[in-house]
Amino acid sequence: MSTTPYVSGTTRWGAAEATMRALVQDAYGSPDVLEVAAVPTPTPGPGQVRVRVAAASVNARDWHIMRGEPRLARLLDRTVFGRTAPRVAIRGTDFAGTVDAVGAGVTRWRPGDPVFGEADAALAEYVVVSQDLVARVPAGASFPQAAALPLAANTALMCLRAGDPAPGARLLINGASGGVGTFAVQLAKTMGLHVTAVCSARNAELARSLGADSVIDYGVEDFCAAPDRYDVVLDLVGNRSVRALRRLVHPGGTLVLSGGGVSGEGRYIGPLGLLVRAQLSARLPGARIVIPQALPSAERLEELASLVAAGSVTPVIDRDFDLDHGADAIRYLETEHARAKVVVTVPRADRPGAPATPQPTT
Repeated sequence: MSTTPYVSGTTRWGAAEATMRALVQDAYGSPDVLEVAAVPTPTPGPGQVRVRVAAASVNARDWHIMRGEPRLARLLDRTVFGRTAPRVAIRGTDFAGTVDAVGAGVTRWRPGDPVFGEADAALAEYVVVSQDLVARVPAGASFPQAAALPLAANTALMCLRAGDPAPGARLLINGASGGVGTFAVQLAKTMGLHVTAVCSARNAELARSLGADSVIDYGVEDFCAAPDRYDVVLDLVGNRSVRALRRLVHPGGTLVLSGGGVSGEGRYIGPLGLLVRAQLSARLPGARIVIPQALPSAERLEELASLVAAGSVTPVIDRDFDLDHGADAIRYLETEHARAKVVVTVPRADRPGAPATPQPTT
């Protein structure tokens, strides 16, 4: 571990204080603003557990916060965005690892338990989280696989439920090969849906292997111009107009919007413009439009863990990096059109040569 203390603004933490390594930033910008530095090791408060992180995964949320984009979000969400840098200096949200310490009043977990979940500052050796926002690592799953689940799989589950499809309904997923999309395809099949996946040619076989009944190559065909209509359309990209997407939905069906945005495009408004237009369009006659909020939930994490343990859902990992190359992980996700999930493993600094992808004990 580096003994150089991390400086944030005017705050300097001394080297004598217990520290851990974490991926941090002091200002908005490209992945070049990220560095692995020594920061204070967090202490669990009442009702919290501290987790020794074995693996974390990155999401589009990470580069949005890293860059402070879209810039309008800096005004709309002051809990996340500061004026010149994020409120939380450490990046990351999804993690999996082993409970290391518990705070007062914790009854659900004890040290040694393998868990996964969502919390700020996950790209670090330790993370502190409420005992009610973690679940046990699925039986048979590795820590990297468990770390791939929380935000993406929960978002996919919430989006599908918001669409409220009946068994046998026809579903189109725009962005089917991304982190949320790969889970959405699999979860849709557990619901008995007919799935049409929109992705690039290079990801067509992946979509089929996950259960997609048909695949549209967006490089060859404009899916919005096709005559087909669907009971539910799930848009995870934000590269089509609300009007075009709504035309794809049967009367009485549902258009579900979640996320989107491309680095370097729409830096000021980004996908927020699409969401605002969707809210206005929702007042007009036509297909229902919903924009679900995928809030963390231990109950849903447990449900997802059961599906993974049963073999109904399999986390797909595109590439993995170690913590020292965490900035490269976010750069890869941001610029290389990564498919499925990108994972960061966190070797133990006190055990040189320890496996970068340890297996949980059950």
